[in-house]
Amino acid sequence: MECRIGCAACCIVVSISSPIPGMPQGKPAGVRCVQLTPDNKCMLFGRPERPAVCGSLQASADMCGQSNEHAFRYLEQLERATRPE
Repeated sequence: MECRIGCAACCIVVSISSPIPGMPQGKPAGVRCVQLTPDNKCMLFGRPERPAVCGSLQASADMCGQSNEHAFRYLEQLERATRPE
């Protein structure tokens, strides 16, 4: 499955612990990545500076559903479930 163009749920909802150009401490959950363009495309896509976790997250019917809203809700639930308490 291909990512839905302009969705960017994974670039906003998910926390990233590794450094990102412009975000040396990583990215907290719910914060828009600084590498997103105004139309929600990744400026690091296909580049070596892109964090490995970004490349490892693959679009799927379960995660993405039929709408951006579904993807945001799914990833928010996943993020909450994987946070250490």
